[in-house]
Amino acid sequence: MQRDSKEVMAELVAKLSERLEQKPTREKAAEARPKSVPAPNRDRLTVGVDLGDQWSNYCILGLEGETLAEGQWRTTREDVAAFFRALSAARVIFEVGTHSAWVREVVVGCGHEVLVANPRRMDGTKRRKRKNDRIDANKLARLGRVDPQSLFPIEHRSREVRQDLVVLRARDALVSVRTELINTTRGLVKSMGTRLPKCSSPSFPKKVEEALPAEVREALLPLVGLAEALSDCIKAYDERIEKLGREKYEHTELLRQVKGVGPLTSLAYVLTLENPDRFAKSRDVGAYVGLVPQQEDSGDSQPQLRISKAGDGMLRRLLVGSAQYILGPFGPDTDLRRYGLRLCERGGKNAKKRAAVAVARKLAVLLHRLWVSGEVYEPLRHGAPAAEAA
Repeated sequence: MQRDSKEVMAELVAKLSERLEQKPTREKAAEARPKSVPAPNRDRLTVGVDLGDQWSNYCILGLEGETLAEGQWRTTREDVAAFFRALSAARVIFEVGTHSAWVREVVVGCGHEVLVANPRRMDGTKRRKRKNDRIDANKLARLGRVDPQSLFPIEHRSREVRQDLVVLRARDALVSVRTELINTTRGLVKSMGTRLPKCSSPSFPKKVEEALPAEVREALLPLVGLAEALSDCIKAYDERIEKLGREKYEHTELLRQVKGVGPLTSLAYVLTLENPDRFAKSRDVGAYVGLVPQQEDSGDSQPQLRISKAGDGMLRRLLVGSAQYILGPFGPDTDLRRYGLRLCERGGKNAKKRAAVAVARKLAVLLHRLWVSGEVYEPLRHGAPAAEAA
């Protein structure tokens, strides 16, 4: 039986009145709030900082939200430390970026609370007619003081993990440069009416050196020599990555149980996530690495969009590469492979690409589960081997 609207409203008002009469103290409200959710800042200063490569703008708000000071300081360790040592305990807010990791370490070392905002999840500035560094610093300070949850604050990785990630990112940069050199060389040879033989990137210098046309040989040999030197550097990085995984991050062996996940992908996965307990569910990892579709639903409109591509791009590429191996001709018979092949059978435009992304998402979830549980990987947990099924 449908209730009268007046009766419903009276009941709602009674509940609200009861809550107001209880008047919970700020301490009780803080206890009820999850530890991961920062509370509004009303009892100390709030400092918003717009970090720049050379100069950074700051805005200091008082206890009532009034602007106490605005200005700039150089983005150096000395200037940052000198500024915050002279400031009483405050909440400091700035956006994630190139300098945010080390700036956070310096500011925390001076005894301040730091919130690092995630601009990709914050409301955009498209409708703002005025935007500059001073206004951005003021906006960060006001959001951090009143509504810190709207900043979607993140936690930086530890210094040790960031140092080890540099090895992977340096290798990734060398691979990109080598690929560009090889593609450029092949394209220039095609412009002369000939083609270079097909080969892998490491064997490219030896395979094509004698196949270069005589008329452009002298011009292209330096490119081939650079590709060979880059291959040697990449090989040295691979040995270092193998050693890191074997000696320092031994739990990468749990991830390498999956065929198609090698030392590079497993180490990148472990270093990027750093702490597996930060995810309440293994399924959350798919969204963290940007392998879930974007969402812009409105009413009855639910368009199919591309993946969000949030998170670390290098790890996402490595996971997709592992998924392509699993779906390729040398991939073993596993639940992941069968799932991807079923998606390929649906046909349609870009069916194989969609299948590779879907398998990469499931692979990210599987690796997290193996890491947390320490279980032995079962390739065919949900199905019998192909020979038995036949």
